Amino acid sequence: MRTRDLKLGLYADEQGLVWVRGLVEDAVGSQGSQGSQGSQGSRGSGGSGGSRGVRRARVVGESVVRNLPGSELSIADAYDFLAEQWAVEHPGESSGTRQPLELHVRLACSLRTWRAIRKTVIRTLCPERTGPHTCRVPWSAY
Repeated sequence: MRTRDLKLGLYADEQGLVWVRGLVEDAVGSQGSQGSQGSQGSRGSGGSGGSRGVRRARVVGESVVRNLPGSELSIADAYDFLAEQWAVEHPGESSGTRQPLELHVRLACSLRTWRAIRKTVIRTLCPERTGPHTCRVPWSAY
């Protein structure tokens, strides 16, 4: 298993950051319970009987970046559009202590599992509905 980075640009206060961290943890945790052959024999013993299709991932590091290292561009400049998104989606509301930041989560997993985790996190950050909606925490992922 290789380590892979999940990077999320956020416009969040401390409560929003805790919520997003929980979404990531839930997405990582759900990968250990998924398998293509059902749960029979998929306890992760490393043997050959039935562990195919089970995705495994674990968080091996996390950091919150408020300044881009080695760049003249600040996090606030890089994610200024998220603050604008908040203002548009929440007219007249104060942004409080929200600020642009970048959440880096280092995962030990396969590329396929990383993609599944990323997709799950993005889908739960701002679920699509049939009409216009607002995101609890404006975000950007790459």
